[in-house]
Order: sequence, then structure tokens, then C-alpha cells
Amino acid sequence: MKRQNQSSVVEFILLGFSNFPELQEQLFGVFLVIYLVTLIGNAIIIVVISLDQSLHVPMYLFLLNLSVVDLSFSTVIMPEMLVVLSTEKTRISFVSCFAQMYFIILFGETECFLLGAMAYDRFAAICHPLNYPMTMNKVVFVKLVMFSWVSGIMVATVQTTWVFSFPFCGPDEINHLFCESPPVLELACADTFLFEIYAFTGTILIVMVPFLLILLSYIRIVFSILKMPSTTGRQKAFSTCASHLTSVTLFYGTGAMTYLQPKSNYSPETKKLLSLAYTLLTPLLNPLIYSLRNSEMKRALMKLWRRKVCLHTV
Repeated sequence: MKRQNQSSVVEFILLGFSNFPELQEQLFGVFLVIYLVTLIGNAIIIVVISLDQSLHVPMYLFLLNLSVVDLSFSTVIMPEMLVVLSTEKTRISFVSCFAQMYFIILFGETECFLLGAMAYDRFAAICHPLNYPMTMNKVVFVKLVMFSWVSGIMVATVQTTWVFSFPFCGPDEINHLFCESPPVLELACADTFLFEIYAFTGTILIVMVPFLLILLSYIRIVFSILKMPSTTGRQKAFSTCASHLTSVTLFYGTGAMTYLQPKSNYSPETKKLLSLAYTLLTPLLNPLIYSLRNSEMKRALMKLWRRKVCLHTV
């Protein structure tokens, strides 16, 4: 009975940008366009790689998984965010808030590990090309993908369960656009210091360890590329890494600004904008980064388009 009295909040209210009602209509339109472009872009990559047998190699199968993560990440966040922007205050139940936070963490952590696995793939291909078929065989690829997804599930399960184990006795207004752990945790009626220590330490270990592995991989890659005698070979090697490096910089840069900054540094509105940077920009730009900078992806897309046109004209 005591616990029931403490946990009197049965739903939350997402405030969004309610302090700026004059902007909400314009933001709704902008975010709707971003969401549709994100869905279409990632769906195209998934379809092209799935249908083109020549792209069924680790480099592109990793990209397929990344597009699945980005598409899912956007779908978890954007529909609810559009509802928030279309109303003054949006109510969300405990269960819905739990589910949204769970999947945000799951897809975010999975993307961290996938980017690390993609860096290892490029390291093996460029630094040890003769041994690449053995180093990155089907079994290794499946293990890396499974590790990425299982790690995301484990982190999401521990962190989300811990957050919602705290009592919530009011207020019930989340000053954010969606159920992310920091703004939800601010409403807990208990000492959350231990969780905050875990969350910061976990962020360092889970996010920065893959980042350091990516950094070390690319240091080795750069030295290997510089030793190549052929200018054409160096340019091709750099081009295969450029898309991944751009994606890593975008994801880790915006994520670090959100999670590794002291609380007092930013206002709530600034925190919302920083959250939007990694939840919207990365899934939106990844398809453009990988498709526009990759000749094989463009070739496969054109082949698929010609096949579709021929079917319609027959």
C-alpha cells in the first residue's frame, strides 16, 4: 500500500515546445517531412541491398542492419513527437513511456555497436585484404550483428527497468518531446544518484569503447592506405571509408553533446534541440551519406529502377 501511495502518477504529460506555441505548427510540418524522407531513404537502402545479390557482402549487409535500426529508431520517436507538436499537452501512459524509452535505448546502443563492427570490417578489408574472406566470413559477420543487437537489448532492459523502478508521485509533466531517460528521471521521487553514476559510467563504457575501437581501426587504416603505391587504390580505399566516417562523426558527435554534458550547461529547450540532432539527423542523413557517396549503391539502385521501368513498359 505504501508503494501504491508513492507511485500516484499513472501517466505522464509530454510538454514538447508548448512554451512556443507559435512555432509548433511549423515544426510539425518540418518534422513530418523529415520523417517521411527518413522512412523512404532507409527503406530504399533495405530493398536495394536485399534484392541485389552482388551487395550480399558484409559491408552492405552491415549497412542494411544500420538502415533497419535507423528506420526503427525514427518510427519509435517521430509519430509520438508529431502528436506532441499537434496538441498543447500530450498524455502518455506508463506502459507507452516505458516502451518508447526501451526502444530508444535499444536502437541507440545497437547503432553504436554496428558502427564499431563496420569499422572492423573496413579494417579487415583494407589492412588485411588477402585474409579478408577468412577474417570476415559468414560466421564472424553473424556473430558481430547478433552481438550488436543482443547488447542493445541487454542495456535497454537494465536501464529502462531501473528507471521505472523508482516511485513517481508528481509532478507528471516531462519537459521533453519523448520519453528519454534523463527528463523522465527528473520526476522520480527518490534518490537517483546511484543510477546517474551507472548511466554516466555505462555511457562511457558502452558508447566510448566502440568509438575508441573505431578510432584505432581508422588509424591503422590510414597508415595502410598511405603505404599503397597506387593513387587510384588510395582514392578507392578512402572513398569506401568516407561514408562510414561521416556517419560515425554525426552519430557520436551529437550523442556526446546530449549525454556527456553536465546538467547545468543547457536549458531544457536546448536539451530538446540536442536530442533532436541525433534522433533526427542521423537516421535522415545516413541513407544520403551511403547512397550518394557509394558507386555500387548507385549502380544497384539504377539497376533496380531500370528493372521496375521495364516491367511497367512490358
